[in-house]
Amino acid sequence: MRAPYHEIGVVNTKEGFRKAMEGGYAVPAYNFNNMEQLQAIIVGCAESRSPVILQVSKGAREYANQTLLRYMAMGAVRMACEMGANIPITLHLDHGDSFELCKSCIASGFSSVMIDGSHLAYEENIKLTKQVVDYANPFDVSVEGELGVLAGIEDDVSAEKSHYTDPKQVQEFVGRTGVHSLAISIGTSHGAYKFKLKPGETVPPLRFDILKDVEKKLPGFPIVLHGASSVLQKYVAMINEYGGKLEGAAGVPEEQLREAARSAVCKINIDTDGRMVVTAVIRKIFVENPKEFDPRKYMGPARKELIELVKHKNTNVLGSAGRY
Repeated sequence: MRAPYHEIGVVNTKEGFRKAMEGGYAVPAYNFNNMEQLQAIIVGCAESRSPVILQVSKGAREYANQTLLRYMAMGAVRMACEMGANIPITLHLDHGDSFELCKSCIASGFSSVMIDGSHLAYEENIKLTKQVVDYANPFDVSVEGELGVLAGIEDDVSAEKSHYTDPKQVQEFVGRTGVHSLAISIGTSHGAYKFKLKPGETVPPLRFDILKDVEKKLPGFPIVLHGASSVLQKYVAMINEYGGKLEGAAGVPEEQLREAARSAVCKINIDTDGRMVVTAVIRKIFVENPKEFDPRKYMGPARKELIELVKHKNTNVLGSAGRY
């Protein structure tokens, strides 16, 4: 059965994850909602010769329009080729919340989908995840599942408290669902306020002990980290300087993410950092040039800054630069 995604030119994650695990790096998964974000991700990954997963949430798909999104992805693949970058590009559904949504995304050309049943009871999570896997397999679409709950709020994902992944469950979960990769909870969190720190406190380390236990239970199996933006303080300060209010925003230290990328973690999700870069630059321009009304004059500089962030992440954090 020919998969719809072949028409777009994107690929699933199976081969890319195998190479990432062998090479000790993680494939970046960047969320986007509009053209400028997509351009920045493609240019940043093409220039740094990094594989990339273009992530679209349920809300982003509704915002961009599913038909337009399909052709945006097709254009992104062609754009990378015209830049001379033969990098693998995956179009991935982030935090799919239903079988129907995953089915629709597969039909419209997604090469990878995530079904997030982490909020369900364990058996219900298995049932829903297996349903998606069984449907996706004939189309050769890769499926990501999740065990454990991340705290925080970002787009359509919200949880008051985190629940760490139980390593004792992962082997059975993967075996019964047939899922191709697994998102786990080891201390990352969604949104700009990942940790509630008091003055003088530092961000707590990720639970690498849980990660190591999971690796032992699932040797050679691709692991995913969600909520892995670092909430770079340079952009927090810029947002606040130009009228924003992000006091106390903190994320996952980049050195911890680099350590994770050397392990079985072969996909790291980055959304908040990209949003913050764009917001910081636009705020600065609006304050310094209050008469500006041409979107190209503020979205263009925001796009340029986001390109630099993508190249920094690929090179210094995920280790994915120069792999293709």
